[in-house]
Amino acid sequence: MATPESITILDISGTYIMNKAKSDNSTDEVLRLQGVSWFKRKAISVGTITLKLKHYKDEEGVEHVDIDQTLTGGIPGTSEKRTLAWKERHNEDHLFGAVVGKTRRTTVDVLDDDFLKKGWTEDTLEHGVIQSYVESDTPKSGTTWIANQTWGIEVVEGERRYTRHVKFTGPQGEDIECRLVYDYLFRRSHEY
Repeated sequence: MATPESITILDISGTYIMNKAKSDNSTDEVLRLQGVSWFKRKAISVGTITLKLKHYKDEEGVEHVDIDQTLTGGIPGTSEKRTLAWKERHNEDHLFGAVVGKTRRTTVDVLDDDFLKKGWTEDTLEHGVIQSYVESDTPKSGTTWIANQTWGIEVVEGERRYTRHVKFTGPQGEDIECRLVYDYLFRRSHEY
């Protein structure tokens, strides 16, 4: 289902399902290069990925995006609490291992890569995309990779969609661009 006009990059709260038919099919290779096992990658490829996003500002006006990700098929979900302050945070994830990441709202003109800049709706460009920069914590994880992402609203096949553009650099310098497209399910005001 298309993302309603009432959902903008200023508040992406809601429940979304990854639309694998509209998303790029390079996700398995990205996961492989991140060290995710064949079994888990297979379960991800056949399972349904659901994101529950809670986007809000705290008492000091700092933006946050809390993400609960679930997957059918027996793989435990992940939970992330993103603070849009561009400060490094360390996390240990059962899927990706030890990682270091930072998140912010930014205008596309400060981004270095065209793939991360293009395709966004006018309101997303006006208010800025959300940029998530995550890399493996190599001393702890034993692997090296970078996932630089931008999140926002774009028009896909004539419909507004919440999407993520992922610019991935693998252990051997592999360069993969991947667009993830999500179907909007609902927003319950009492949950967000």
